[in-house]
Amino acid sequence: RPEKKIEPKYENISEWDAYSNQLMIEYRQTLDEGRDIKEYEDLFRAVSNMRKGAEKEKISDVLFKLAFAAPMRADFAYDEPSDLESIRALRTKKRVTLSNMKVNNIEDKVTGAWIGRICGCLLGKPVEGFRSGLMNGFLKDTGNYPLHRYMLNADITDEINERYLETCKVQLRKGHVWADLCECAPVDDDTNYTVMALRILEKYGRDFTPYDVSRMWLDAQVMRPYCTAERVAYRNFINGYEPPVSAIYKNPYREYIGAQIRGDFFGYINPGDPETAAEMAWRDASISHVKNGIYGEMFIAAMIAAAAVCDDGKTVVRIGMQEIPETSRLHEALCDVISWYELGMTEKEALAKVHERFDEHNGYDWCHTISNAMIVAICLLYCDKNYSHAICSAVQACFDTDCNGATVGSVLGMMLGTGAIEDKWTAPLHGKLDTTIEGNSRHAISDLVTRTMKHVKK
Repeated sequence: RPEKKIEPKYENISEWDAYSNQLMIEYRQTLDEGRDIKEYEDLFRAVSNMRKGAEKEKISDVLFKLAFAAPMRADFAYDEPSDLESIRALRTKKRVTLSNMKVNNIEDKVTGAWIGRICGCLLGKPVEGFRSGLMNGFLKDTGNYPLHRYMLNADITDEINERYLETCKVQLRKGHVWADLCECAPVDDDTNYTVMALRILEKYGRDFTPYDVSRMWLDAQVMRPYCTAERVAYRNFINGYEPPVSAIYKNPYREYIGAQIRGDFFGYINPGDPETAAEMAWRDASISHVKNGIYGEMFIAAMIAAAAVCDDGKTVVRIGMQEIPETSRLHEALCDVISWYELGMTEKEALAKVHERFDEHNGYDWCHTISNAMIVAICLLYCDKNYSHAICSAVQACFDTDCNGATVGSVLGMMLGTGAIEDKWTAPLHGKLDTTIEGNSRHAISDLVTRTMKHVKK
């Protein structure tokens, strides 16, 4: 019988699911890791511009192998391992200890962290993807500049909707989640992962392994909500690649922000113990990320654990930093943030420095761990223990708005407890959270807190 060629419809494969569609991200990522591939830039660009099809896929496989095997540049100034032992060996020797600080009112703090995260996420969710010009214009048009409250559907007049559709190609009334239309906190990957971490602890306990995390991902959630590095890792699990290889194989997003939004729960259950929180975060992050992608999650988890016993933003940031290699790009960037603060730079000036260093219009910069971690650190340094100021600054700074709003809200919620979160933020939640974990499930936030408390380190 005649032979038939069997192959997929390449044009139907999503951008995140085809490595060949992200070759320039791979090139930039490999270059930033210090590998010597500059001479292949034109080759990566040429293949990236090829028409989708089997030939492009085959050449992309070769480029992956080339990038993976490329030698380190002799002038690369950083040492950035991904294994825990090496990470710990490169931490600063001048460590801040919390041994004399007591954990008080921990259930209220854990409640504040959950609610703080959910509210910060909801604040940033409607404008995720807005760049500064669009963000500031929208806030001014809706009487919410500088940002000080939720953005509402009631703000969107016919004239505003038509203007943004015409000039910015943004349909404000379609596909957005506005606080005045919510019957509870809506589904978002930032809150999905916090519930996912709870499920991991409930099934596997505090000694869970990276492999356990990978199995929970397959069991607890369908593929659709996973994005960038998480989506690649999920696909790798299905195809038999186990951690830590699952984080590496054809994963150009391996230092994106995805792991950084997954570390909060490990801070919740280790109050006053940032080292253990960071170690748990490493176990989670290593299934999908490498190097600074891992460090971002460790940094956040450690800060939240510290915030349970310390209410000084600068100390909390420094404690987070001391759990990651001081030889890393992330540590260097965070040192820059602290130096700006100590030199008397204003918050606005510090955020402008981040925008000078990273191009928010470039997807790689917009979604990278380092750019967003810098924004989180700035907001914690300058907020003066003011929850509302912190989450509004994190969102108005742009880059990944819902991620940064959620993370900053989580840290401040743990630090200050529920009393610091105004009713204007909590009212739209109606005490509930929707997720896509184990199907479309709705949770009472109070129940999530009760379940979390069962795992809190005594």
